[in-house]
Amino acid sequence: MSNEPILLSYAGPIATLTVNREPSLNALDRATLLAMAGAVREVAARKPRCLIVTGAGDKAFVAGADIAAMSVMTSSEAGTFARLGQATFAALEALPFPVIAAVNGFALGGGCELALACDFIYASDKAKFGQPEVKLGILPGFGGTQRLERRVGLGMARELIYSGRMIGAEEALRVGLCNAVVERRELMNRVLEVAALVAAVGPGAVAAAKQVINAGTDRPLIAAIELEAVAFAKCFEDNEQREGMQAFLEKRAAKFADR
Repeated sequence: MSNEPILLSYAGPIATLTVNREPSLNALDRATLLAMAGAVREVAARKPRCLIVTGAGDKAFVAGADIAAMSVMTSSEAGTFARLGQATFAALEALPFPVIAAVNGFALGGGCELALACDFIYASDKAKFGQPEVKLGILPGFGGTQRLERRVGLGMARELIYSGRMIGAEEALRVGLCNAVVERRELMNRVLEVAALVAAVGPGAVAAAKQVINAGTDRPLIAAIELEAVAFAKCFEDNEQREGMQAFLEKRAAKFADR
């Protein structure tokens, strides 16, 4: 396998981004975040229908940020590092197609934050999640204080962040952190099946739905559903809507063009 910290591969309309630092449990250092940012830019330009994010090996998705590198940072350097992680994950979150985290092992600290920047999460039955930063005398710095609450609710986010405790896949499923728990050896097959379902529908409609969901999260309901109405109407200006509805009426599979 390549020594590059981030690997990108493509299989038809589905792309896969792999954090490739298996000896260090795929920990995120500055070089890895910069490589991830470049990979996100590349995949944005290639415009697949779906992106899968995972970690190399079977022990870790991403075990966190690189503690050895952080231990010698000044306050200024730490702020720059946090903003690099935040910007990289924000770019991943903003991709106009679904991003699925395939959490194959430890997703701790920055790894949990990386998974939270994805649209949804499928977890191995051996996966472990947590924001243990307080045990190091710091707090989550790559968006965890904000995204975790949006995923699991304020009370549970506070408990996990304030205690730093690690939870298993089944508890993560129960609290809404992940969508499903799959036997480790079947994880990628299951995620690829879901990605194929996503890749088969209208890419413009999915992109519009993602944009409305993300934009409406922090708005009052009346304003958010107006965003929905505007996006719904705009779909009717597109060939994708005409193909989808005509295919339904003709009882055939729709043939959606790439965007």
